[in-house]
Amino acid sequence: MTTHSIDNWQDYEDALGRSVVARLTDSAEVMPHNITERLKVARMQALSKRKVVQVQVASEIAVSGGTLAMHPGGRNHRIWNWLGSLVPLAALVVGLLAINLAQDGIRANEIAEVDTELLTNDLPTAAYTDPGFAQYLRAIHQGE
Repeated sequence: MTTHSIDNWQDYEDALGRSVVARLTDSAEVMPHNITERLKVARMQALSKRKVVQVQVASEIAVSGGTLAMHPGGRNHRIWNWLGSLVPLAALVVGLLAINLAQDGIRANEIAEVDTELLTNDLPTAAYTDPGFAQYLRAIHQGE
């Protein structure tokens, strides 16, 4: 696969555009007069019905590093920008707190299950000192 520089592609696009324009111009010259008049009227109607786009000029330009940002004017936008930054931050904090509470609840349930197994079963004294005993109880409980 060969790669081309941007200049080569732009030259190719320009040449293609010129050839398409030339073909359309040649085709337009051989069209009957009544068709060209109908196309002219249709074009004028389309131009009269087009929507006019209003251009809004930015009042502030902020440059940070290699990026450029344009901000619409007015002091009211500053308040909305500040609130727009604060809402996702608040959502993040609430989400982290909810995750923390859920994990605490899960951990408390695991500890309660181990304690329940210890208190309800008849075990030799050596079992309580075995480091893998808690894992053994969890494995038995998950198997049920």
